[in-house]
Amino acid sequence: MALPLLLGQLLALVGHGGAFYLEVRELEEKCFIQEIPDGTVVIGNYKTELYDPAMEKYQPSPQWINLFVFVKDPENKSPGEHQICLHLESIRFALFYDGKLAIHLDMQLGEHSNDYAEFAAKDKLTQLQLRLQQLVEQVELIQKEQEYQRWREERFRQTSESTNQRVLWWSILQTLILVATGVWQMQHLKSFFKAKKLV
Repeated sequence: MALPLLLGQLLALVGHGGAFYLEVRELEEKCFIQEIPDGTVVIGNYKTELYDPAMEKYQPSPQWINLFVFVKDPENKSPGEHQICLHLESIRFALFYDGKLAIHLDMQLGEHSNDYAEFAAKDKLTQLQLRLQQLVEQVELIQKEQEYQRWREERFRQTSESTNQRVLWWSILQTLILVATGVWQMQHLKSFFKAKKLV
């Protein structure tokens, strides 16, 4: 499974949500990486279309298309990088079409995933109350993002300290090897000169 660099860059540009387009072939899995803070809601909607080579355009996909969307947490940690994978699994798909499925994926993260019009109608909120609710959720999202950035900074600091310590021990080991080699060479040359009776 390859993680396409283009998709990772595209999603980095998207930030906290947005839509993008990609093509997947039968039995193919495409993944991209998204950094998600702890406790962040992620909502994704997708629409699929099949490429029809006879008409040379995309047509709405039939119901029997099996597209699986799943999220992997490679480090088994709640915050951090998550792989979002799309896997197309349909036996009849390649027999009828060119083998390409176009996917329009719309992802919303955090407060962007809330439908405030629905909140206002359901709870009968005034404009001021609705705006206050939005601001509270934005503050919570900012706090989650700050906690996540602190977690990343701590992890980076630990990695840096570990690397620095390894570099220090490696240089000490190299110095000891150099000194030991120098002492051995001096002893060897001294015994060589004594054997040849030059000293």
